[in-house]
Amino acid sequence: MTRVTLAYGERGLELELRHGEVSVLEPRYERGLDDEAARRALRAALEAPVASPPLAELARGARRIGIVVSDLTRPTPSRLIVPAVLEALGDASPERVTLFNALGTHRENTGPELEAMLGAELCARYRIVQNRAFEPEAQESIGQSRRGYPLRIDRELLACDLRVLTGFIEPHLFAGYSGGGKAVLPGMAGLETILRNHDAELIGDPSATWCVSDGNPIFEEIRDAVRTLGGCFLVNVALDRERRVAGVFAGEVAEAHARGCAFVRERCLVVVPHPFDVVVTGNGGYPADLNLYQSVKGMSAAARVVRDGGTIILAAECRDGVPEHGHYGELLRAASSPRELLDRIRSPGFLVQDQWEAQLQAQIQLRAEVLLHSDGLGDAQIEAALLRPCPNVEDALAALAARAARPLRVAVMPQGPQAIPTLPERV
Repeated sequence: MTRVTLAYGERGLELELRHGEVSVLEPRYERGLDDEAARRALRAALEAPVASPPLAELARGARRIGIVVSDLTRPTPSRLIVPAVLEALGDASPERVTLFNALGTHRENTGPELEAMLGAELCARYRIVQNRAFEPEAQESIGQSRRGYPLRIDRELLACDLRVLTGFIEPHLFAGYSGGGKAVLPGMAGLETILRNHDAELIGDPSATWCVSDGNPIFEEIRDAVRTLGGCFLVNVALDRERRVAGVFAGEVAEAHARGCAFVRERCLVVVPHPFDVVVTGNGGYPADLNLYQSVKGMSAAARVVRDGGTIILAAECRDGVPEHGHYGELLRAASSPRELLDRIRSPGFLVQDQWEAQLQAQIQLRAEVLLHSDGLGDAQIEAALLRPCPNVEDALAALAARAARPLRVAVMPQGPQAIPTLPERV
């Protein structure tokens, strides 16, 4: 028997797995810094950044400064990062500084949510602009992408002389890694720009996947957008599994982000000798498993090492539902099967918000069965999302074992996509 606790919501999900040959796949663990040590690390990185003058020097000639922060769906420790940035800015008054919430196409965050992310004092003192992707008048063009579509970015962010992009770096299911320029695209971009960067052609590219940057068309377009925008400075962190700061990467966006990605890759890639019949995973707990849309990430990481025709059991709390804003749920409910869903998304001219997550889910389900355990979604909602309800993970595994002709090879990913399992030929 293997006892393991999946990161699930805020409390975790304890499992006793009694069937199959179980392998536990986790990232390499190194305890991160306590808050005071993290503050010191942030100060040091801002004073001696990568390939850039110190932030204080950059700020001297800036009349307007924008600090871009991650939204509710990311566990970025903004309450540590933003005060460190403000301290480094020196005498920058609140009138010169605007905080930008990089929503992309996600829903606007509420006042209490912003206070939880940033602290009540910062929310009271500084103006906060939340991305308005659906309002074309809120953006301006900075040119075109390498594929010829318009790069439209929030006009208030464009009006800033210095843009500080904050965030955290982790593996990403189609952009390679989070952090870096994702604070701008999709974070502060207009709808069409986001849709084009996440369209069916790019999402379907084999290089648009976990831990791939060079040759990843989505990553490269994001990098291009930040270069075109200019005037940006990066402050990214890596986190340990308790979400303590494990590394700080500040400076010129591309160089600092590349160092952070190398740091994360070394710790997250887990090489396994063979595919598994069953992969049990979470999505990293709250806020990463806030909804089903976000939890496709856990599904996608598991799909890397599940055998064709195997089973993925995903445990995601989904306290925010599917969710109901956006088109992800509509796309799932309108399809009778993953094949029908994928064919619709790939049809010429089709382009709607959230199709990328639906496309990835469909691609996974053509290879493996996906069961979902969730306290936030009822069986009817799960079935409408083209998934199979899983009231009890241990019982589901027992049922699969009873039908198998041989002992099951089972992988468990307690931290979800904080570990990226990979077969030897993909390293």
